[in-house]
Amino acid sequence: MVEPVGNHYVIARPVYSENAFNEEHEKLHRYHKTFWDHLKLYFSCSPQRAKKFALGLFPVISWLPAYRFREWVLNDIISGINTGLVAVLQGLAFALLVNVPPSYGLYAAFFPVLVYFIFGTSRHISVGPFPVLSLMVGGVVTRLVPDNSTGNGNSTNTSAINDERVMVAASVTFLSGVIQLLLGIFQFGFIVIYLSQSLISGFTTAAAIHVLVSQLKFMFQLPVPGFNKPFGIIYTLESLFSQITKANIADLVTSLVVLLIVFVVKEMNDRYKEKLPAPIPIELLVTILAALISYFVNFEEKFEVAVVGKLEEGFHAPVAPDVGILQKCIGDGISIAIVGFAVAFSVAKVYSIKHDYPIDGNQELIAFGLGNIVGGSFKGFASSTALSRSGVQESTGGKTQIAGIISSVIVLVVILAIGFLLAPLQKSVLASLALGNLKGMLLQFKEISILWRKDKYDCVIWVVTFLAAIFLGLDIGLAAAVAFQLLTVVIRSQIPSCTVLANVGRSDIYRNRKDYTDIYEPEGVKIFRCSSPIFFANIEFFREKLITAVGFNPLRVLRKRNKALRKIRKMLKKGELQVTQKGLIYMANPTYESEEELDNNKIEELDQPTIMTDLPIRINWGTDLPPGITVPQVNLHSIILDFSSVSFLDFSAMTVLRKTLKEFVRLDIDIYVAGAYEGLLDKLERSAFFDEEIKPSMFFLTIHDAVLHILLKKDIANSPKLKLAEVTLPSSSFITLVPFQYCQALSSTLHSYSCVCYTVYIFKKIVIKTQLVSNQIEEQE
Repeated sequence: MVEPVGNHYVIARPVYSENAFNEEHEKLHRYHKTFWDHLKLYFSCSPQRAKKFALGLFPVISWLPAYRFREWVLNDIISGINTGLVAVLQGLAFALLVNVPPSYGLYAAFFPVLVYFIFGTSRHISVGPFPVLSLMVGGVVTRLVPDNSTGNGNSTNTSAINDERVMVAASVTFLSGVIQLLLGIFQFGFIVIYLSQSLISGFTTAAAIHVLVSQLKFMFQLPVPGFNKPFGIIYTLESLFSQITKANIADLVTSLVVLLIVFVVKEMNDRYKEKLPAPIPIELLVTILAALISYFVNFEEKFEVAVVGKLEEGFHAPVAPDVGILQKCIGDGISIAIVGFAVAFSVAKVYSIKHDYPIDGNQELIAFGLGNIVGGSFKGFASSTALSRSGVQESTGGKTQIAGIISSVIVLVVILAIGFLLAPLQKSVLASLALGNLKGMLLQFKEISILWRKDKYDCVIWVVTFLAAIFLGLDIGLAAAVAFQLLTVVIRSQIPSCTVLANVGRSDIYRNRKDYTDIYEPEGVKIFRCSSPIFFANIEFFREKLITAVGFNPLRVLRKRNKALRKIRKMLKKGELQVTQKGLIYMANPTYESEEELDNNKIEELDQPTIMTDLPIRINWGTDLPPGITVPQVNLHSIILDFSSVSFLDFSAMTVLRKTLKEFVRLDIDIYVAGAYEGLLDKLERSAFFDEEIKPSMFFLTIHDAVLHILLKKDIANSPKLKLAEVTLPSSSFITLVPFQYCQALSSTLHSYSCVCYTVYIFKKIVIKTQLVSNQIEEQE
């Protein structure tokens, strides 16, 4: 019963242990599905499941019939044209990162878009080449077909090398697509949760640095070989600066001018995006201008600059991947598949939240997997989504993937008809355009200071990921970053926050006693909280923190007591001790027994419970002991373990926890566990956790229940009349055993405890029952 009183509330209920609560409230038996049940359900078939499966596999069926043609078609057309123009230029530019002829970048910007239109769930991302992914594919290409294999550099040999590199890029793209497709089929879309935002940010920033370094050879037009190995970026810079005097000044000047223009205009687009109807297509304008200047001035002959050259018109027939190449790049295929999906899903999630529609991670894997399979079959390279290109598609009013289809039409027109117009374009211009799209990723360096203030673990993950990806390479660096991130999770859970709690405000609220001044701690009671799962890796840490919190090692005290009992028995046998009404009297000079002698006599017996049945008197460890016998004082009678933040307990931790609790119980210290998660009690019973010393009755619903139980139990133990009442009139709750006068005394001690746990209504019931108790006590006297 909850009674509101102004902005307070009053709860009247008995003190509940887990057992008492389950006895009073019948628990429903729930059938938990087994693995075979889930398997049968997964493969079951019905018209509803078939329809749901079809809509899930082909999302276009669900949104295309609901397309608002009049409202959306113009926006999608405008957005598609702008996105298509950007996609053409980025496809050509990112092909340089893959170390393949520029025309193959157009295939990567065309085929995946068509596949994603049918199978994708995001309505706003622009599918196609992504600089980080292109660089990862380029790393595989450089490793398997190095630059020094060109021999004398004649055109025939160069053409053969290009064909070989195209085949490597297509094969690794096909492999990454197969991996993504399999992950989607087997519902592994959750793997993206292992790539935190800090990791992705640090990784993409490092990839941006790699892109910057890889494009310097085009800006300076220097023959710098690729170094796809650990510390490859250092070797690349060393090779670049060793030849810096041979740089082509025309390419360098062109690159710097294009970079300056692109950065300035992009900054204007960002600053005045609310006033501009659409972002200024600076890449397109710069490309047209540079192509025209190069065509009329004839830069290729006058300044010996590198140009794009003739683009292949039309499409190649689909080819099967090279099995030999697939065997050499399995690890690369996995990393490319995961990074491509993680980046695309992150961008898609941002737009899905902004425009309020759902996306499916597993279906996204299928869509990108099929897109890469088709793209790789037609000699394209791996695709994901570029942040800048997706931003163009969304900011120019794109509503659905119809905009993606329009953009693919623009790419198709370039492939089939007007690609020759880009032949005189300098490669240094494409390199500058690739670098111009890195602004957002390079600005992620600002996150370091922000993360340091918010979460130092995330900041360390960012820095380690960045350094690993920079110096070890993108593939090995990603694996190292994921391993380090998981290690930080283990460290966080292995060293959890453990605190000693106290009552705050004289209510049922318990907080860290170090944080408040108005606290109440029941005498002889220690409340200990662990804010983490307890498992094999942190159980010893939990034990050490618990021992530190109580102030003594229970095993050491237990051994000291058993040693003392052993010595007392010897002294009684020799007549050195005499039992009197006042206790033990020492009859001779004390003799001190060495610790080694005690420890060498069956050490395992010292860990057993103290047995006094053979002694003529029960030893009180809190009083003075005979001379020569010292035992550490223990001022606790109860320990409450707050398990409200413990989400699971494994078997290894269970074994150590059971041993630790037994050590406290053998010191006559009562152990209580409060707030345990649902199912822990059943799990402990199945694991044979309980015995004569460790019992299920130690589990309570809340800390406050356990505290009230301890206080009531202790006062009942100290009052003979209350003891007799407890024996004479057993009841299901302590509240019915306590006389009204005692409740008043308790309320004066705990102040507002009485307001929280006892109402006037309950007090009236207690008066009636305790009157019966008093009558029975008087009759027995």
